[in-house]
Amino acid sequence: MKKVRVGAAQGFYGDSIDAALANAKFGNVDYLAFDCLAELTMAILAKDQQKDPQAGFTRDIGPAMKTLLPYVKEKNIKILTNAGGLHPEGAQQVVLQIAHQLGITDLKVAIVTGDNILSKIPDFLNMGISLEDLETKASFTEDIQRKLLFANAYIGAQPLVEALKKGADIVISGRTTDTAQFLAPLIYEFNWSEDDWDRLASGIFMGHLLECSAQSTGGNFAGNWEKVEGFEQMAYPIAEVYENGDFIITKVEECGGLVNKETVKEQMLYEIHDPSAYVTPDVIVDLTNVHLEETAPNEVKVTGVRGKKKPSHLKVVMGYENGYMGQVIIGYSWPDALKKAKAAEQIIRRQLKEKKIEFDEIRADFIGYNSLHGPLAKKPDDNMNEIYLRMVVKSGDKKKADSFRRLFPPLALNGPPTMTYIGNIPTRQLIGMWSALVPREEVERNVKVTIKEVETYANSDA
Repeated sequence: MKKVRVGAAQGFYGDSIDAALANAKFGNVDYLAFDCLAELTMAILAKDQQKDPQAGFTRDIGPAMKTLLPYVKEKNIKILTNAGGLHPEGAQQVVLQIAHQLGITDLKVAIVTGDNILSKIPDFLNMGISLEDLETKASFTEDIQRKLLFANAYIGAQPLVEALKKGADIVISGRTTDTAQFLAPLIYEFNWSEDDWDRLASGIFMGHLLECSAQSTGGNFAGNWEKVEGFEQMAYPIAEVYENGDFIITKVEECGGLVNKETVKEQMLYEIHDPSAYVTPDVIVDLTNVHLEETAPNEVKVTGVRGKKKPSHLKVVMGYENGYMGQVIIGYSWPDALKKAKAAEQIIRRQLKEKKIEFDEIRADFIGYNSLHGPLAKKPDDNMNEIYLRMVVKSGDKKKADSFRRLFPPLALNGPPTMTYIGNIPTRQLIGMWSALVPREEVERNVKVTIKEVETYANSDA
């Protein structure tokens, strides 16, 4: 039975390239798939683009391609990535330039565009598409529309398949789903139909198990993590996928990590709200009958994935200007570290009240006590060595948010003893997130694939 090997290459913007290189060198992979985007990443890219209109793609695509492109031709590996973010054309130019510098010819770099629907928002509203927020059910307002910085639909694997059919060696997209880069090679290689729901679902699930760096190979593992060896050089997962949709999760022997039912099962449930209906643009995935079998050391066979008809609408994620955040961190040492930190918080709150300074929101956390567990944190020992107070304010006025930190330096001599001041933390612009549904045909009619070759780039004025 025909099989295809897909290797994970990146789980987030800024991830290490070492495991991708190991998969290219030792993994006998046919494809390397990157998942670079999250809602936070889109916000980061939007801020980049505010400063430079030519920005908006993940800047680590350059170093990644410089590392991996030699293997594209040497080992006939194809690469798929959503590093294009808000500006796939810019990412394409970077890859072409690097290939030219490396002396690599006969390389086709495709981009998939059309997920960016920011300019289409007025048309959607005129058509009666409500854009109601998926989480809060709040109505989409003119104020939100005026403050929008980006709006992108999650598109699926089919345009990436089209790029592969056109001979692309590298496929760069914008806001695809996390799993699209992993599913596309399977549709292309096995010629799966667009309504082969069970096999498509299996391909999506494979992508889900590979999309998060080493989370299927022992990274971020909440089980017996101390038995995972080689954290300093973790392997990223590889999937060996068969034409019927069954697949095996494994890793290269040259790197650390662990693949067993527990590591795979933990990633299986990661970010899955309803195991019977994991909704993606390509298929709705049902995981309730999945079977995991350890077939060899560091090998887990996956069967039993089922699929249902793809949804009629696509999810859209939008980011809008949402004020500014001012932040300060100060620390106190034993004795009475927590008591001192709590007293400092109250001093600041009283000063704000006396000076009649108001913020939209004020938050305080005690790092070392409740900053992670919040109200679930157990009452601490009075003999804690150190505690850090983190206070954060939100304001629509940048200067006002920036002024918050000026209240703290005097506490070094005017407040409880042993205060340590953690420098000046820059005021940050906040971006609010808005999710909505749009009829898929209104997005997909504008999705297109554009391919450029290295020779064309080399002979142009670029």
